[in-house]
Amino acid sequence: MKRLRVAVFGSTGSVGRATLEVISHLGNRFQVSTLAARSSVRAIALQARRFKPERVILTELPACKKTREMLGSGYEVDWGLDPLIEVATSTRTDILVMAMSGTMGILPVSAALEMGKRVCLATKEILVSFGDEVMRLARKHGGELLPIDSELAGLHQCLADVPTSQIRKVIITASGGPFWRSGPPPKATVNQTLAHPTWRMGRKITVDSATLMNKGLEVIETTRLFGLEPCQVQAVIHPQSVVHAAVEFQDGSMLAQLANPDMRLPIQYCLTYPQRLDSLVRPLRLESVGRLEFHPINQSEFPCFRLARRTLEQGPTATCVLNAANQVAVEAFLAGRIAFDQIPHIISRTLKALQTGSNKPGRRRSIRSLLRSELHASAHAESLVQRKAPDKEYPD
Repeated sequence: MKRLRVAVFGSTGSVGRATLEVISHLGNRFQVSTLAARSSVRAIALQARRFKPERVILTELPACKKTREMLGSGYEVDWGLDPLIEVATSTRTDILVMAMSGTMGILPVSAALEMGKRVCLATKEILVSFGDEVMRLARKHGGELLPIDSELAGLHQCLADVPTSQIRKVIITASGGPFWRSGPPPKATVNQTLAHPTWRMGRKITVDSATLMNKGLEVIETTRLFGLEPCQVQAVIHPQSVVHAAVEFQDGSMLAQLANPDMRLPIQYCLTYPQRLDSLVRPLRLESVGRLEFHPINQSEFPCFRLARRTLEQGPTATCVLNAANQVAVEAFLAGRIAFDQIPHIISRTLKALQTGSNKPGRRRSIRSLLRSELHASAHAESLVQRKAPDKEYPD
């Protein structure tokens, strides 16, 4: 049996490490052809020594130089965006796992889809900012995009080629993060915000979980990935994180996907689809689950979720601006430059400043034009961070 060659972009992050763990578990079915990261020299060097990839890529030059010195002459170590695109289009890459945070991965993902490859996508910003164009490329060139995400992978399993005309709505669940019971305290500390009750994730996505922006971004992803209308996508808080997604059909029946909360399961699902193989994830025992709770999201307490739903109705430029502003605001919060309650204000003010009449759902926007919108949004949000965004305003 031919071993499929997997390029893991973002290999030193939480999803990347879990992906390598799954590949090791699956034995001779896969081999790691490329490892890529931003600047984690020691971590990627250790991974390279273990998995012996053909190429190692760092997106920052100083990190690349240090990695070359650490690994020696027996490894091909490159830096920058061009090598990522080369790997994405190479005949020596069968599957691309994109787990780099932010939107740096849009060009490699687009290139891989244009070559008809399978992309396992953990970077939700790509579908949020460029989803319409990414899905168009996948359809045009026969590329395959599968979501490394518990909720979206759950929907993928429930839908299973069901025509959209038979779907009344889909439901994705949110753990609610650390603040769902009483709402987030205005001056929540970084440590409080990162104390997620269920998942162990990167710092940025953990903050997004606490603001429920993560769930708003997933609502946007869901509409783009499955071709649904915004009104067909519902999100609810489910603190046990056992039911990941459900589909309600036109006849009133529902299907749900349940599993223990473990990112290795959606990773393996994407790598092996449509096959089902033994996994590292502990099986779910229904008799030990106990109570399953579901609660509506209080949008007044979680304005980031409301902002995400609002921009979805406004089109691709709005979702691109939303994502860029959120990235800047969350990074500023983690760095101690702004308070927790300023995150939605910075996003709201950036949206208000940069949305234009051309931002209509029916208008197609190229990746290049959306990248320009992203740059403008990031710059504007950063200027607000520097001024501490004193004016608090949200959309109604």
